[in-house]
Amino acid sequence: DAAVAALGGDRVVIDVQTHLVRPSRSATSAADALFAFLRMVDPERWSGGVDPSLLSAAEWAACVFGGSETAVALLTSPPGRASENVLSNADIAGARDIVDRYAGTGRVLTHAIVHPNLGAVELDAMVEWAQVLRPAGWKVYTLWAPPEQGDAGGWFLDDEQTGWPFLERVRAVGPRIVCAHKGIAGPVASRAPASASPRDVGPAAAAFPDVTFVVYHSGYDVDPREEGPYDDDPDRGVSRLVSSLAAAGVGPGANVYAELGSTWFLMLRRPHEAAHVLGKLLLAVGEDRILWGTDSVWYGAPQPLIDAFRAFRIPERMQEQFGYPALSDAAKAKILGENTGALYRIDLGLAGGVAASSREWLPAARHELATQLA
Repeated sequence: DAAVAALGGDRVVIDVQTHLVRPSRSATSAADALFAFLRMVDPERWSGGVDPSLLSAAEWAACVFGGSETAVALLTSPPGRASENVLSNADIAGARDIVDRYAGTGRVLTHAIVHPNLGAVELDAMVEWAQVLRPAGWKVYTLWAPPEQGDAGGWFLDDEQTGWPFLERVRAVGPRIVCAHKGIAGPVASRAPASASPRDVGPAAAAFPDVTFVVYHSGYDVDPREEGPYDDDPDRGVSRLVSSLAAAGVGPGANVYAELGSTWFLMLRRPHEAAHVLGKLLLAVGEDRILWGTDSVWYGAPQPLIDAFRAFRIPERMQEQFGYPALSDAAKAKILGENTGALYRIDLGLAGGVAASSREWLPAARHELATQLA
């Protein structure tokens, strides 16, 4: 098909944010929070309520690998204790292992979700997770807190009581890649927990230059007001990340990456805002430090998101007025796959070659995924 034919060594798509839900866990507290989020960000798709079967492991494989040209996908999870969440760290690794058996190794990367504000037991578990589950990186949600902590919960990457011990454990255990959810905290940005802000990214990155930080969603927030140029509001949305990095002296090409999952989906109907957000990120972190993510399977197959990104341009008038770089085809190729390939040491030629084989292994893999992650 057209998607497969378009694949080439310089056009490989790697998605660093994909999700799935075990349907049997759809009555948990974490599922309630997730489904409320989905109804908020995509009311058209979920107008009749959220159907967990459309978020299952089998559907994830069909949408990501069968419904798009995605060559490699990183599987992650929302926050929550393993007993309360829609997916556990072991489930994430299990999905990867199933795909490995059918498609060959390397099609799926994984996170291990860590909640440093649960205390020393959680940090101690990282040693076993690193050895047994082999995550490509650690995923954290600084805005999350266990129910018993209430509104006082949440933490910061540069917090000496919580963030620093976590980053020191990352440094000691590896892999030294921290993927932090920042932004997208609710329907009203002004009511979001303070710890959802990316204001701590710059200080943490400066203090731990040997750790790579991937800022999931880039600090973007769901807001009826569109984001504009940085000078209009440096303390809102993605501009907060720009401010944090600038204040800490962390420039383009450093140890901070910006990720686009859900951010790009939410900006699709707001192209003027999309130009500002992408322009600000190109200036702040550089075209070598922006990563492609979609949050699939939340929005179905990601191919329309890929196609829209390939077609998008930052208007020349905005380049001239605000100093934004052009979003060139070369920059898009980096964002869609090359940057992630370099970060995770993925052979892009090999990834592009195996992506065309999805039809062969997908039916059997989907059956086992459905059985093992019901």
